[in-house]
Amino acid sequence: MTRVLIVDDDQSTLASLARAFRLAGYDAVVCDHAARAIALLQQERFDIVFSDVVMPGKDGLAMLAELRELGVTTPIIMISGQATVDMAVRATRLGASDFLEKPISSDKLLLTVENTLRLARLEEENRQLRRRVGRHELVWTSDAMQRVMAQVDRVAPTESRVCILGETGTGKELVARAIHDRSARRERPFVSVNCAAVPSELIESELFGHEKGAFTGAASRHLGKFEQAHGGTLFLDEIGDMPAAMQAKLLRLLQEGELERIGGERPVVVDTRVIVATHRDLDALVQKGAFREDLYHRVFVFPIALPPLRDRRGDIAPLAEHFAAIVAEQNGWKPRGFDRAALDELARYGWPGNVRELRNVVERLLLLTDGTVGADSVHAVLTARHARAPAATAGTGTLASRVEAFEREVVLGELAAHGHRVAETARALGLERSHLYKKCAQLGIDLKAERSS
Repeated sequence: MTRVLIVDDDQSTLASLARAFRLAGYDAVVCDHAARAIALLQQERFDIVFSDVVMPGKDGLAMLAELRELGVTTPIIMISGQATVDMAVRATRLGASDFLEKPISSDKLLLTVENTLRLARLEEENRQLRRRVGRHELVWTSDAMQRVMAQVDRVAPTESRVCILGETGTGKELVARAIHDRSARRERPFVSVNCAAVPSELIESELFGHEKGAFTGAASRHLGKFEQAHGGTLFLDEIGDMPAAMQAKLLRLLQEGELERIGGERPVVVDTRVIVATHRDLDALVQKGAFREDLYHRVFVFPIALPPLRDRRGDIAPLAEHFAAIVAEQNGWKPRGFDRAALDELARYGWPGNVRELRNVVERLLLLTDGTVGADSVHAVLTARHARAPAATAGTGTLASRVEAFEREVVLGELAAHGHRVAETARALGLERSHLYKKCAQLGIDLKAERSS
């Protein structure tokens, strides 16, 4: 139910407006003092506010200004029986959605609410769209990325399968999205799966789906990622880590264009473009027998090699500014940037974690810095990050024990870097939250104990 807050020192006005709103099906709350209204708006959710201008103590315009300074974005409509042009102009400049003169007819009142709420919904949709576009936007100025984007433009309009090669964190999924967005399938879904993050016993259900009762816990039919992406694009990240048994089933799907859900009795035809990516050397995996040669020839039709960030240093400054704008908007901060020396400091760093590491560092810098980010702040953060990074060759023992120790240090380092927030840590590591929980259990990491330490 739409909630309306009415602020006026006149009891008869409060009663008449509240009655009109309640008859129209709204939840109307009344308040006769601006200070109390400010407290209510900070504690409770309201969809729209109607406030008188002339009130004893803090008037409506002062209340409006304070609410906007506090970051309250609820649409506020000012009303007055002593309206002047100057008053209306001041209210608009302070952020009022509209200005109505008393007395107000019920029809005018309800039409204003409807129009204001519709505009507020459109503005929110635009904000969400900008966030999505910004989050998935490729930012580049370098010649190396110019060559990559030329390949993207060439292959996108076709139905050819693409294999994106590159180190972890270079933005392989963004390139896959760019191909999808430039293709005839752009209006259909883009679905992404990280093959390395899905346990081997679940990957078939994740990709192909299952029928109700197919196994213990299958309480209903589940459509796999191929069906979810029907008519669009499925991005299989880290395909080099796909289990051998699943490779055979994927090969059959690519050959026949149909799949069988687990527990299903008939094949399901799917029309899905497949784009794959890996940080591994697929040729070497084929030679070792770890990746099927026939599947390799199916997916390795049009390779695109994505350069690491250290090989396109001209992109570091625009990427840092881009990420700073995204972080500021997500947190409701005023736009903040970097001075020239700070950008030079960022450009000198090696970025072993590539673009993903740069994104995390920018967010940390904005959290630690007020105003423009300087070179000293960048140097301090990068020095601390380098000191925390584990050495891959350190330690003794078997390869398995060394790998486990390395993974433990990486996970602990990212947990500390993200304030032990599991969702952010999982995103930085390219994992689902559930998979990070499982990985921590495997490595003997007690998340509760880490949070309290």
